[in-house]
Amino acid sequence: MKEITSQQQRVLDCIQIYLKKTGFPPTRADICRELGFKSPNSAETHLRALEKKGFISIESGTSRGISILNENESFKTDDEYPVIGLVAAGSPTLAQENIEKIVKCSKSLFGSSFDYFLKVRGLSMKDAGIMEDDIIAVKKTTDIKNGDIVIARIDDEVTVKFFNRKSSKIIELEPANEDFENIVIDLENEDLQIEGKSVGLFRRN
Repeated sequence: MKEITSQQQRVLDCIQIYLKKTGFPPTRADICRELGFKSPNSAETHLRALEKKGFISIESGTSRGISILNENESFKTDDEYPVIGLVAAGSPTLAQENIEKIVKCSKSLFGSSFDYFLKVRGLSMKDAGIMEDDIIAVKKTTDIKNGDIVIARIDDEVTVKFFNRKSSKIIELEPANEDFENIVIDLENEDLQIEGKSVGLFRRN
């Protein structure tokens, strides 16, 4: 069986998760919604590539005519990840009291390794396509660049924002919603901890 790209693996994993969750395969629109594709054509391109490589079959004339071939080879659920809900003030993000549940999914689901899922609270990132109760995959890392969506802890609160280092001493955490203001952090006088960055998103409907 031919190798597939990370994006094709994401689509394949999405199909498997959707099947387990609903009992039937996703439509192209479902795949776009789950993986953040802007056009059904993007989903179709990856689906046709997976079909050509022998991972799925596609039945013409029906929107849900997708079947996974060689299922045991194409998808493994050996990896467990915590889903973090509301983070209690003063507690570590991964503290037991913050974990809503444990889910199994492929570590290659988003084309990048990640460490846990975080449920989004509020609408401060809505213009970036991140809505209330969305689930983001978080990679714990210190390799943060301007423009990354980070999970930041300020005092006892955890927030999801765009990262922008203005200088060696000043960092701005920027929302994606004009109703919210930037959070300006003076590192000489304030404590800021970057816990990781977002590498993917799921939307629960």
